[in-house]
Amino acid sequence: MAVAEIVVVPLGTGSPSISEYVAQCLEILAKNERIKYQLTPMGTIVEGEVSDILRLVQEMHEVPFKNGALRVSTSLRLDERRDKELSMEGKVKAVLEKL
Repeated sequence: MAVAEIVVVPLGTGSPSISEYVAQCLEILAKNERIKYQLTPMGTIVEGEVSDILRLVQEMHEVPFKNGALRVSTSLRLDERRDKELSMEGKVKAVLEKL
């Protein structure tokens, strides 16, 4: 399992607002039963198998192009552990326990 942060930014759209593109990317996430996700103000956090996450990033990256964007910048931060179970909740809990 892995946890990742995905940020898809369309450029060349004629508007500074990108919420419509973000909503369309989230529709892709909502259809994928193998990926758990959480929308944040600055990106989307996902949890799942690395192969599923990478496929998902490619699908999300294509959304702005399909909707008229001339350029898309996508960032991916991927955290994978193979020594123990990894989850979004577990990562937050580990920090909070140390406070």
